[in-house]
Amino acid sequence: MSDKLTKLLGSYPTDRKFLQIILKIIFTIRLIAGTLITLSSTNWISAWIGLELNLISFIPLIIDNSNQRRREAGLKYFLVQTLGSVFILLSSILIVIFNYNNVGIITVYAPIMLALALKIGAAPLHFWFPATIQGITWSNCFLLMTWQKLAPLSLFLRLNTTLIIFMALASSITGAIGGFNQPYIRKLLAYSSINHLGWLLTSTLINEKMILIYFRIYRTLNLAVIFILNYFNVSHLSQIQGHDNSNNTNILLTTNLLSLGGIPPFLGFIPKWIIITQIIGKTPVLVTILTLSSLITLYFYLRIGYLTIIKSANSSPMQDIKPNKSIIILTIISALPIIIITPLI
Repeated sequence: MSDKLTKLLGSYPTDRKFLQIILKIIFTIRLIAGTLITLSSTNWISAWIGLELNLISFIPLIIDNSNQRRREAGLKYFLVQTLGSVFILLSSILIVIFNYNNVGIITVYAPIMLALALKIGAAPLHFWFPATIQGITWSNCFLLMTWQKLAPLSLFLRLNTTLIIFMALASSITGAIGGFNQPYIRKLLAYSSINHLGWLLTSTLINEKMILIYFRIYRTLNLAVIFILNYFNVSHLSQIQGHDNSNNTNILLTTNLLSLGGIPPFLGFIPKWIIITQIIGKTPVLVTILTLSSLITLYFYLRIGYLTIIKSANSSPMQDIKPNKSIIILTIISALPIIIITPLI
């Protein structure tokens, strides 16, 4: 009987890797659920609960006991997010108290907006964001630069004040200048994300649909760039040229980087053009600074593309490139933006 029981138990996949996969799936589901709770919340307390559920679900995905840098990144993220959550909870309680006493609550919104800026890594409270990105995996980088920003951005719609304009300006300038001479690819993408966060904060001044349009396009382009960089398996700009990659892969990476920079007629130009046309009459100074900062970000996007193109030119002539699946994906992502834009409008 004991032999049969041992054989039966031994047939189940109880190894450590299988358990890690199951736990990652569970925490990912909770991560999504926390964001959805915040998006559907009708008061600040329920929004705070959703943010906390999102936080405690993302921490286990970051931390890896076998890697010290990931443990440090997880600790930084936990401390910063906890501080932001405390300020959000206290500010939400003050909002409720002031509403009941018919007192103006303009000054109460300032700390809650600063707390949200701290949670999404917006300037001037961005100090933790590049260091955390540098210490985590590429998949977690993608989540931190895209999905983790969605819930706090939805809360900015309820706080439509001039402080959002200040944060948008600071984020666009900081992201452009911070990545100007950055040799580490993860930190470069982190400052790129801060710059795009300035555009996302500006889109909150328009409407919720504009946020979704910009967010979905940025998510698509960011996923393509991170997927290719993960395939390269590099962490420094000097390592890109040393990898033997196909011409199609190099062209795909360069094109998506140019699209992130917002060069027409690529996909990344569409949401920036819509934002500019919507707010050019209201805040021309904000539009001017956002546009100039995007021109600066093109420099460090082109640094990566320049290295890949040099490698492509040295490995084989450009006329030898033959259409394949990579070129088809390239065309869909960058040359036919209307395919993705149409369902969003």
